[in-house]
Amino acid sequence: MNEASTHASNMNMRFPLYGVLTAIGLAFALAINGRLEKLDAADAPEAAPIVSERDLRFDDMPNGDIGIFDASTGTRIDTIAPGQDNFMRGMVRALVRERRKASIGRDAPFRLTAHSDGHLLLTDPATGEVLDLGSFGSENIGDFARLLPPVAAVKAADAQAVAGRAS
Repeated sequence: MNEASTHASNMNMRFPLYGVLTAIGLAFALAINGRLEKLDAADAPEAAPIVSERDLRFDDMPNGDIGIFDASTGTRIDTIAPGQDNFMRGMVRALVRERRKASIGRDAPFRLTAHSDGHLLLTDPATGEVLDLGSFGSENIGDFARLLPPVAAVKAADAQAVAGRAS
């Protein structure tokens, strides 16, 4: 084979590769666009009546635990040991990271809100960040639902499970 035919053969192989890469890129772009549209719709749960809410404070403990406190009473609700409840740790760390970016202190509480339609929202009133915890799966919503008063936690988890099955 001469050099010209080898070059032409390589060019012929590149076109299908470019087509596949373009299709994959387009699929990612559409998926991201769809996800962003759903994030814009995250304000919709606010319209549903609030079943229960609790202001929370998450404090790093000297032994690596995270203490979870009711912000209004100072009562410890729960403790997360290192290596446990990684979903909850990740969500809290994401909100704390946003506070650091905005140079906001740790004193302001976070708000956990259960809505009658089953949505469970973790809000940082200091930054305006809102996480719809149900969008991360019904198993993960239970991690936070247990921080609400018992009756509200059960209602939120049950409503989210029903909503998850309907999707």
